[in-house]
Amino acid sequence: MILDEASFGEAEIGVAVVDDPTIHQLNRQYLSHDDPTDVLSFVLERSAERLEGEVVVSADTACRTAPRFAWPAADELLLYVIHGTLHLVGYDDRTPDDRAAMQARERACLGRFGLEPRYEEHDDADHEPTPAARSARPTSGGSQLP
Repeated sequence: MILDEASFGEAEIGVAVVDDPTIHQLNRQYLSHDDPTDVLSFVLERSAERLEGEVVVSADTACRTAPRFAWPAADELLLYVIHGTLHLVGYDDRTPDDRAAMQARERACLGRFGLEPRYEEHDDADHEPTPAARSARPTSGGSQLP
């Protein structure tokens, strides 16, 4: 759905499910952020014709976060993959308007699986923020994952 709507002639997206120490190391290495995160997106190639990228998601973070929102860790991981893929195709979440547009796309994608994220709860001060607020996405062309 995401890649079809993005109109790339060809796309290749790898998805890696890792633990917190691994995503922490990647976050530090590529973004100089010294903490684990939920999702990282790496654009390896993006042109009008082709998209190649990697989405790395933390199973540990999903397992820790999912109970707060009353859904399984697998659903939380799916949200991370969708969020990371949206970054790959060009969505951003740095401004409130961009975040609202991205969350609308996430809702549409999750809705195809009968799922509904609870952003209001995710955005609560007492909880970890939504992937939109806590993800990182290094996009330097040619970045290679180890």
